[in-house]
Parts: sequence; structure tokens; C-alpha cells
Amino acid sequence: MNHHPSNPEHGHPHPPGSEEAAAAAAAGVSDPAGAGAVPEDELEALRAALEQLRGDSLRERADLENQRKRMARDIEQARRYANERLLADLLPVFDSLDAGLNAAGEQTGPLREGLELTRRQLLKVAGDHGLVAVDPAGQPFDPERHQAISQTTAEGVPPGSVVQVFQKGYVLNERLLRPALVVVASHE
Repeated sequence: MNHHPSNPEHGHPHPPGSEEAAAAAAAGVSDPAGAGAVPEDELEALRAALEQLRGDSLRERADLENQRKRMARDIEQARRYANERLLADLLPVFDSLDAGLNAAGEQTGPLREGLELTRRQLLKVAGDHGLVAVDPAGQPFDPERHQAISQTTAEGVPPGSVVQVFQKGYVLNERLLRPALVVVASHE
């Protein structure tokens, strides 16, 4: 009887090649084709899934960063324009003070001084919160900040320039709150 180690017909309980695998395992050598190895296609699928997770993680981080920036920008905008309604409600008060000072003319006295002081104080407080008056007399007409109510011919004034300001405009932190009402020099 001829005993061959890889022949199961001769009473050997191990399948062919199992003794070589056992010897390699005993020697500490891994067998990629053995029972413990992951098939190549499954390994590629795992690598692809890992790359997908990495990509998803990067996108999520970018989305969170963009959301943080948007929120910071929104908070800054809300802070800059928080007083917009209050300051808009004060514009008629500025107009009334200007009208009172114009009516007083060159007259001096405590009433005029009180009006001037009140106006300066209000303008300072409003200016500290970003309000700036638009008084464009003599400047070129700017449709973004001025509203023309009429045109007139004016000697010595270039066409398209503001000849008279009926009502000052106001800007709050570079945002137009109210346009200036103006008369513009016409083109002859």
C-alpha cells in the first residue's frame, strides 16, 4: 500500500494541501488563499466603503463650517441693523429740528442754542450706531441714494447735479434707510 500524504483515499483525514497550510501557519507565515483570508473583491468593497465614509465625513465637516460662518454673518447683520427701526422712527425728529433751525434763520438766542444742542446730541447718538446723513447739495445725482422730485435750470451748476435738498437722506451702516429728496439741474 502506497501512502501519499495528500491522498484521502489512503485513510488520511486532511484534504490536499492542508498539511502545507498547517506547516506555514506553525511557521508564522500567512496564507492569503487560506480560510482566514478576505477575498479580494470583498476587500475592495471595504476600501470603497471606507473612502465613502471619509468623503461623507469631510462633507459634513465642510457643511458644519459653512453653517457656522452663515450664523456668524447673520448675527453680525442682526447686530449692525438691530436699531434700524428705532433710528428710522427718529428721522422725522431730525427733520423737525432742521425745520425749526431753518425757521429761526440767523436769529440767536437760547431757543436756537437748545435746538442746535439737541440736534447735535441726537446725531451723535445715531452716528454712534451707524447712522449717517446724506446731504448731497452740489454733488452729482446718485439714483441709489437720491430721489429726484423735480428738475430745474441753474446757472453755474453742471447738469445732473443736485441743486437743492428738500429732505436729507440717511444711511445705516452702508444700507440706505431713506433717500434724500432733491432737485436736480436739468440738461439744457
